[in-house]
Amino acid sequence: MQHRLIMLALAGLIGASTAWADNVKVDDPWTRATAPGQKVAGGFMRLTAAADMTLVGGSSPVSSHLELHTMQMDGGVMVMRQVDNIPLPKGKAVELKPGGLHIMFIGLKQPIKAGDKVPVTLQVRGANGKEQSLAVTLEARATGGMQHKHGH
Repeated sequence: MQHRLIMLALAGLIGASTAWADNVKVDDPWTRATAPGQKVAGGFMRLTAAADMTLVGGSSPVSSHLELHTMQMDGGVMVMRQVDNIPLPKGKAVELKPGGLHIMFIGLKQPIKAGDKVPVTLQVRGANGKEQSLAVTLEARATGGMQHKHGH
């Protein structure tokens, strides 16, 4: 009986932490492998918030700091600019992707190699002003985008 109560208590703790993390669903988090000496890299993923929220920043141990960026065409030239935040409307998937919104690792401490797992802590703010941290691990890929696996 005591064993069953311990298991139920642990299940409750796991459920509580999952509910906290489930405020923002993260799909396909990735970054490109970098060349030696490269000091910046982009991070990409799809974020879907359970309530109206805003991505306001983040950090990673692989870089000196992390910024939120957008890329857009300006007079026929692709221009990258830092943004203060990225709105995450309730239930709407927001794509952080090459050529659009993304996170930017600034001041890489070492090259990112294909296969590396890159830890990131994202900061999101709810409509009530309360901030939460969201731990995400990005997969470093030799090429960009979703990779397809074929079985033969």
